Amino acid sequence: MKVPILRLRDILLTSIQVEMSDEDAVAFQTDLLRTLAKTEVKGIVIDITGLSVVDSFLARVVKETATMAQMLGAEVVLTGMRPEVAIVLTEMGRELLGVETALNLEQGFHKIQLLIEGRAR
Repeated sequence: MKVPILRLRDILLTSIQVEMSDEDAVAFQTDLLRTLAKTEVKGIVIDITGLSVVDSFLARVVKETATMAQMLGAEVVLTGMRPEVAIVLTEMGRELLGVETALNLEQGFHKIQLLIEGRAR
């Protein structure tokens, strides 16, 4: 299953709408990082509104993807995490430390723009 990656000016937007296998998660990570390198955008918004469950492997992949994207010069914001997902991730010890989050896509776009502006200074 391929997750669509859209470019909006200097931001990549991707929305994970269905549960992912481990192989799908790794393929998503590879696709996103390759797209980042090719487009040289300044920010990435990953929306997980459609996920009712995030297992520890997917949480690790998302965190590693954010870290790798930051190493490539992009800011990353994760949006749309459901409360039950946040509770389970915290209980599993997968708090996604170092990953910026926002409640919804609108707040995520605002936050990514602020992060990009802050990096430019």
